[in-house]
Amino acid sequence: MVSLWWTITLLLMLVGLVGTVVPLLPGTTIILAAAILHRVMLGEAQSVGWWTIGVLTALTVVSYALDFMSGALGAKWFGATRWGAFGGILGAIVGLFFGIIGIFVGPLIGVLLGELLGGKGLLPAGKSTWGTLLGTTAGIVARLIIAVLMIGWFLFAAMPR
Repeated sequence: MVSLWWTITLLLMLVGLVGTVVPLLPGTTIILAAAILHRVMLGEAQSVGWWTIGVLTALTVVSYALDFMSGALGAKWFGATRWGAFGGILGAIVGLFFGIIGIFVGPLIGVLLGELLGGKGLLPAGKSTWGTLLGTTAGIVARLIIAVLMIGWFLFAAMPR
């Protein structure tokens, strides 16, 4: 029975790892859920303690904060205005209805249109859009690093002593 729960946990963590780069899959949440499932099903003697679950929860929260802020910080770094920020948020929401492509392209189009409507020229608006793309990419890389850290922490904590 122990090997079954280890297999399920590791498969869920692999899905979570993929979910950190694939939109609409809550990667770090899946990794956290796998760790909690492992803890509940096997108990502290054969799994991790609540301290580890707490650290994994904190890392999950950090990953979502980074995800939420990365695109906006990138846009701001490259000179986006409030119009661009609003356009990026609106573009992200509208992009959800267009699948994976929409999730990536929606915020970019939103920032570009927001900046243009806010009175910026095409080149400065394009610069803000480029910042959004770079910020979002940095956020994805950061989430991936956090996910690998979470899995590593879990595996280290769960190893029998």
